[in-house]
Amino acid sequence: MNTPFNYLHKAPVMATGKQPAIFLLHGLGSDENDLLQLVDSFSAQCHIFSLQGPIQHRPGYAFYTFEEEGKPERAIFDKVLKGIEAFIHEAIIEFDLDEQQIYIVGFNQGAAMAQSLAMVMGNTIRGTAALSGYLPEFAALEYSKKTMDASKIFISHGEYDYDFPFEWAEHAVRFFNDYGTNVTFKSYPVGHGVSEQNLHDLIAFLANDLPKSLN
Repeated sequence: MNTPFNYLHKAPVMATGKQPAIFLLHGLGSDENDLLQLVDSFSAQCHIFSLQGPIQHRPGYAFYTFEEEGKPERAIFDKVLKGIEAFIHEAIIEFDLDEQQIYIVGFNQGAAMAQSLAMVMGNTIRGTAALSGYLPEFAALEYSKKTMDASKIFISHGEYDYDFPFEWAEHAVRFFNDYGTNVTFKSYPVGHGVSEQNLHDLIAFLANDLPKSLN
């Protein structure tokens, strides 16, 4: 693929016809290996693409820079978001993906990107999972939004998350509910991270559409 992103691609074991795809977006200071285990149960029947953020942020990478938590630098955020959107469209063509079953899973910064992509790509994205993230204010107020009546979103957050306050997740839930999107919201008595119950709920959200591995 002609892309500026470093990424990992895991092709499905059962490669027959058009197949679903899950795109993974990691959190601040991590890399493209971080979220793979979250969706391993779908790897037999789905393409999995895990993107590495283009900005070095030790010990890993970032998708955007920020003035302070919750306030991305707009120019960089916009540029990377457009790049990810282009990556997804190119992957659909390059790998002959099932256009009705495109999913994004993001954590932390990746969740902010995922929610923004859900708006600008609309029904191109069947399902979005935003784990411990937020929706940037400028994205909610100023981005051009597409119809999301055939898409759904899973938002999860720790009740004791002191990196990204719980209220940020509640704001995103209200936004997507008001926009008419099918929203699933789950909260957990944990901090900033993905608990075992969170993982179970994420898998259940995806499994409503996607077949899981029998292994």
